[in-house]
Amino acid sequence: QDERNQVLTSYLWVRQVWRDAFLAWDKDAYGGIDSIRVPSSYVWRPDIVLYNKWGARGSRGVLGGPRCPQPTSPSFRRADEQLSGPTDTNVVLRSDGRIVWDTPAITKSSCKVDVSFFPFDGQRCHLTFGSWTYDGNQVDLHHGLEAGNLADFVENVEWEVLGMPATRNVVTYGCCSEPYPDITYTLLLKRRASFYIFNLLLPCILISLLAPLGFYLPADSGEKVSLGVTVLLALTVFQLLVAESMPPAESVPLIGKYYIATMTMITASTALTIFIMSIHHCGPGARPVPRWARRLILQRMARVLLLHEAGEGCKGPRGRRAAAEEPGAAPGTGAERAGRCACPHGSLVRSVGYLAGCLREQRAAQRRAGDWKKVAKVMDRFFMWVFFGMVFLMSALVVGKAV
Repeated sequence: QDERNQVLTSYLWVRQVWRDAFLAWDKDAYGGIDSIRVPSSYVWRPDIVLYNKWGARGSRGVLGGPRCPQPTSPSFRRADEQLSGPTDTNVVLRSDGRIVWDTPAITKSSCKVDVSFFPFDGQRCHLTFGSWTYDGNQVDLHHGLEAGNLADFVENVEWEVLGMPATRNVVTYGCCSEPYPDITYTLLLKRRASFYIFNLLLPCILISLLAPLGFYLPADSGEKVSLGVTVLLALTVFQLLVAESMPPAESVPLIGKYYIATMTMITASTALTIFIMSIHHCGPGARPVPRWARRLILQRMARVLLLHEAGEGCKGPRGRRAAAEEPGAAPGTGAERAGRCACPHGSLVRSVGYLAGCLREQRAAQRRAGDWKKVAKVMDRFFMWVFFGMVFLMSALVVGKAV
């Protein structure tokens, strides 16, 4: 099946049986000869054709017939570019006038492809046979079997044939008042998805698992953003491979939806990585971490994510003791005690106080920068698990369609 052009190629054995009263004979008068084989061109043959051998369904109301002109527009391009007649094989002529004509045929018919659940989809392709010039009052069509005989079917590597039921339809077209019967065989196909699972779906799942790992990389490595961009480019290549084999249609295949969702997720993760890196690289001149962020991120989220070291500087007794031991941090120590000292060397005392103040400001700036790095680390770990959950959820939804 050519899904890109929505054309089905079939290798068929077409059996037609009819009765011709003018070709009957008495077999006893001819030595008991019950049947003979003669070229099909020697007898009258019904003009049974495959209606949907054309790109548009071949009906008298659309493509013309004995009473309607044939179209010349290129839009009525046939699925089979060469309109060939039936193979000129012999017919079996029996004494009661019954004629059996078995002829091989290679047909190309139009088949509308629904790729909504690709690669876990199934297709229904119709093969509609009917007379082109005779109406139902002249040639009445009936199917001898309820379904096509698949005993000699040759297995296809991509498609599994589930059945080929036959139905008889009687249609009255707009151009003609006579009824026109036709026999429609519906070919039920189911795609073998293992090839697409191992070549398109599984690589996409493995590649998408790399995107959340970008949050685990250290911010100073310089590879966080480049990893997300590389994964996004790899998924774009797979998306183009799927688009090349699918027909242009409004419905997006299931694997295409998975690719789009994954690419959206990776784009969001890359944008969040850039935002978190800007937080990590906050310089000494940054503002202190807000109280709500300190309480929510450095305490609660860090505790849930088992990052105890992230909130240690804001709630542990060690951090409070370190702050109390800073030069000039506690009242009555450092510069204040030096200021109360009645030492004659006043300029030396002022210099020591200035140095102590600079050291205090430097340590406070380092502490603010360290707090922002801790916030970035907690957010990195949080988004890593969020995106891991999204990857597993989307993969489970796609695989669940195959069950």
